[in-house]
Order: sequence, then structure tokens, then C-alpha cells
Amino acid sequence: MNEQLAEIKKEISKKLKKDRYEHTIGVMYTASSLAMCYGADLQKALTAGLLHDCGKYCSAKDQIKYCEKHQIELTESELSMPALVHAKLGAYLAEHEYEISDPEILSAITYHTTGRPGMTLLEKIIYIADYIEPNRKEIPGLSEIRSIVFQNIDRAVYLSAKGTVRYLENGGKSVDPMTVSTCEYYNPER
Repeated sequence: MNEQLAEIKKEISKKLKKDRYEHTIGVMYTASSLAMCYGADLQKALTAGLLHDCGKYCSAKDQIKYCEKHQIELTESELSMPALVHAKLGAYLAEHEYEISDPEILSAITYHTTGRPGMTLLEKIIYIADYIEPNRKEIPGLSEIRSIVFQNIDRAVYLSAKGTVRYLENGGKSVDPMTVSTCEYYNPER
């Protein structure tokens, strides 16, 4: 681990709650495994994995206030589903507080929750790593995704997006249009 990453890890450990920090470390190491498997840049995967939830250091209400203060544009969907706000806030914090200028890392942080059609390899890695990291509680379909992700990342993205849509709809919750678009884009039957 390089010096910058070690310093960020130290800072993140102070800001996040214990369980969120453990999840973050799980995502970081899962992302590094996927990067090695698919030939992606290891440092970028470690960095994006470590910073993917850095915007979750405060409540959803405070995240929205922070975004308003710093003119971070939020969609109507994000405002109605505050659990999504941390992704854009995290990309902003990664750039402005942790001095990450790489647009690929910032984009991977931005889309780690909803995904998007036509994701880069790093975006797919962070999206999937967040979904499957070892500390995640067991949810329907998780075992299948974990078993295929190292053979077919696009299929894993599809199954993750599909699982998210199904979970939210079954719970009577709103689904972000970007997640629906991600599911449709990666559907192997399209």
C-alpha cells in the first residue's frame, strides 16, 4: 500500500463508524482481488474501494446540506432517496479532501451505488465489490453473484442491479432510474 493510501486509510478510520469502516476495508480488498483478476489498475481499485463510502461519515440530512453548500447537483431521485447522496458527496470529498484527481476513481465512487450503462471496468469493480464484500449480510442471490463474479463481471453487474431493483420494489421503495437503466443495459437478453 502506498503512502497516500495508508494516510487516507488512517483518516477514514477516524471518520467512519466501526461497522462502516469494516465494510470499507472489505470493499477495498474485494476490489483489489477483482482488479487482479481482470487486469485493472490495482492502486485505482484500492483507492476507489477505500473512498467509496467516505461521504457516509454523517447523516443523510447532513449529506444533503453539505451538497447544497458545495453546489453538488443532486437529482430528484437522490433527494427522494437520501441513501444515494453519499456517492456524489464521496466523489467530491475524494477530490477536495483526499486530493484524488483521477477522473476514473471519482467516477467509480460516484456510480458505486446505482451503477450506470456502459460502466468502465473500475466502475464495475467498485459497484460489485460494494455488493459482495465479505461483511455483507446474506441476501437473495448473493451467493450466485459471488460465485460468478470472477468469471463474468458483466453478468455479476446485471444480477446485482436486478437484485437491487427486486429488493426495493418488494419493499415498496422507490428505485433510482439509473439502477433500472443499469439492469436493462447489462441484461444478457436485451
